[in-house]
Amino acid sequence: MSEHTRTPQDPVGRVLVVDDEQPLAQMIESYLVRAGFDVTQAHTGPAAVEQARAWAPDVVVLDLGLPELDGMEVCRRIREFSDCYILMLTARNNEDDKIAGLTTGADDYITKPFSIRELVTRIRAVLRRPRVATTGTGMTSTWVFGDLVVDLSAHEVRVNDAPVPLTLTEFAVLVALVTHPGQVLTRQELITDVWDTSWIGDERIIDVHIGNLRRKLDTSGAGLGYIDTVRGVGYRMGRA
Repeated sequence: MSEHTRTPQDPVGRVLVVDDEQPLAQMIESYLVRAGFDVTQAHTGPAAVEQARAWAPDVVVLDLGLPELDGMEVCRRIREFSDCYILMLTARNNEDDKIAGLTTGADDYITKPFSIRELVTRIRAVLRRPRVATTGTGMTSTWVFGDLVVDLSAHEVRVNDAPVPLTLTEFAVLVALVTHPGQVLTRQELITDVWDTSWIGDERIIDVHIGNLRRKLDTSGAGLGYIDTVRGVGYRMGRA
């Protein structure tokens, strides 16, 4: 994975804005720069992949309707070499498109038209999350649930001793669950734990990330239920 070592003089984060509507991309850049971010743009799918590889952004703001390569394929390709936070911009109201994007590896989405203030708030919220989990005094670093091992200090997940690649958001959701063993967490509690109280959006996004986690953790295809659904309440770690 590409890494960027930030110094105290650096901006608060590096953001790649990908949109073929150049006036919109420029407007987003202007607001983000004003908010203290280091920003660059790309306007086609191939250019977005190349720029993400070369520049190693912390966040990619990614439009789905791109020329040459659509946003879904761009997301897939970026995920091959980067764990940066990917926030999709979409003019589509189709719920299937949003779910497909999140399943492809995006972390969040905003539907056009959107508030620039909301976009800035979401980017700030995710950049406040540590990229590598840390543990305080007396806190367990490694959690074991049957064949599932979650190592917070190494930022690693293994099932049957095989590594399971997760996005930063998937890992954060899993950590929120494993560090509250036996406790049912509501969608809102998970959002507060993973993003923070300033996050604005559809809390059903948690359901999609939970679905992705279940699919990735079930490496045998046997339907192992590491994460339980408590109907009408939320989610908790199971005893698989």
